[in-house]
Amino acid sequence: MLYGLKKYSRDKIVSMLLSLATNSSNENLARMTRLMELIPKKEYYKERIRWIRGLIRDNHPGIEFPRRILRDLHPNQRDKWITNLLVNHLLSGTNKRKIWQEREGYYPPSTVVISPTMKCNLDCYGCYAGDYQKTLELSLEEIDSVLVQMKEMGVYFAVISGGEPFFKQDIFEIFRKHSDMAFLVFTHGGLIDERMVQRLIEVGNVMPSFSLEGYREETDERRGPGHFHKVMHAMDLLRDAGLSFCSSFTQTSRNTNIITDASFIDMLVQKGCFAMWLFSYVPIGRNPKITLMPSPEQRDLMRRTTIEYRATKPMLFIDFWNDGPIISGCIAGGRKYFHVNANGDVEPCVFCHFAADNIRRTPLREALRSPLFAKIRERQGEHDNLLRPCMLIDHPDVGRELFRSQGAYATHDGAADIFTELSGAMDRYAERYAELADAAWEREFAVPALPDKRSGNLSG
Repeated sequence: MLYGLKKYSRDKIVSMLLSLATNSSNENLARMTRLMELIPKKEYYKERIRWIRGLIRDNHPGIEFPRRILRDLHPNQRDKWITNLLVNHLLSGTNKRKIWQEREGYYPPSTVVISPTMKCNLDCYGCYAGDYQKTLELSLEEIDSVLVQMKEMGVYFAVISGGEPFFKQDIFEIFRKHSDMAFLVFTHGGLIDERMVQRLIEVGNVMPSFSLEGYREETDERRGPGHFHKVMHAMDLLRDAGLSFCSSFTQTSRNTNIITDASFIDMLVQKGCFAMWLFSYVPIGRNPKITLMPSPEQRDLMRRTTIEYRATKPMLFIDFWNDGPIISGCIAGGRKYFHVNANGDVEPCVFCHFAADNIRRTPLREALRSPLFAKIRERQGEHDNLLRPCMLIDHPDVGRELFRSQGAYATHDGAADIFTELSGAMDRYAERYAELADAAWEREFAVPALPDKRSGNLSG
């Protein structure tokens, strides 16, 4: 009876949110936040909602993101994002995750990254996934099982990577079956045509993120002639259909001047891009090269530029490495996410190509409490400077220690190179960046992060 009342209240709130979703005024956005505040039990989420209401009051550029969702999106995708991502995952999901923590002894990660297939028709230099066998693929039943297990924990958001995810012909069956979830799909964009746009409209719960290197010259040089044009065409198709999409960039020593340039960001905004994902090149995968890594100065430029653009551009910016102070350090090992590769190996991170468990023999609830993942979370809490969170490029000695942990194994040939042949170069890189990052931490981040956010527990 109590569950029925709670569900009725939640469903009533969802219905009211959807009824308000056709108006993107500040007053209406504030009204929606007051409804949202009624759902989560966790005070942290209530505080964040009130913080968002303050941004609305101040007319902060970041509010353009939810405004665009209400104003520009096709109704099917708009309603799915409100129901699936906002309510199911962020608001109701946190209540379910808290119950899981009380029962299982750890707080579940916020998301899972799944690589359903390693098939890809490109041959990009430096591809982090380039050394996995291209024949590897998860079955629909295996993907379904992972998602069912995540929803049992209260997680209704999943990231799909690869390979090229849209080469898995039946991937839309997963999107349809898990219609209560939100999916972010990292894609090279070359397979998106008018027919796929219609399928994306029908499911409504998928946001593509297009991989680019910069403009035509930079993108085609790495991804092949004509690829930049394909991505621009795919963006136009999605924008004209009222579908949201992101862009994804791997910062290298070659493209930093492009992806930090304001005119380039403005071009993406004009194309209709909702968010920008930023990653730093890590020398793993296909023919790893230290020289492709952004220099310490380039990495810090990306950090500072991202902070500036968050305050001035109508787009979300997610910087996987430099957002350590925001997300309280490294998120790998199940603290906030983990990776299931196309062979079923449960990896700490998409860039950490070693594992101790596989979904074909171990339930996720056990893999997440494994000695390897527990040790990763323990070591995460040792780093005071959250501008240097990574066990691969900032604390390579920790990465080597974890790679040698009992039960850990490399998930493809060549995965050990970053811990063996390249170890000296990685140590030198980490030392150089530490000099710059330690000074920036002392100068810009005087207030330390909350200790529970970097504890050995699976905090979320």
